[in-house]
Amino acid sequence: MELSWIYLLVFGLASFRLTRLLVFDKITAFIRRPFIDEIEEVEEDGTFSTFIEIKGTGIRKWFGELLSCYWCTGIWCSTFLYLLWLFIPVFIQPVIFILAIAGLAGLIETLNTKLLD
Repeated sequence: MELSWIYLLVFGLASFRLTRLLVFDKITAFIRRPFIDEIEEVEEDGTFSTFIEIKGTGIRKWFGELLSCYWCTGIWCSTFLYLLWLFIPVFIQPVIFILAIAGLAGLIETLNTKLLD
């Protein structure tokens, strides 16, 4: 099956959004909580810094390492979305497009914020 550049763009944006959702977003903190501790510290200048501490050993530690690395999680998210698209495209295609739209919206919002600052 041949993928066009538009599919590459859509899959890229969807994978980007899913990865950010799992690794950074507060709404999915409950998924990360069994595997990592997110520790916030106040710096001398009043800003907050967040540090990650991996929990456990074995598979628990492996998942903690995975969820603390957006590069690592990104490859698994990309693989997951692509395989689902190959085997159950009717179900996953709307999810991929929703993630891609959300990813593009997030990039536009970030650009907008940077340009207005």
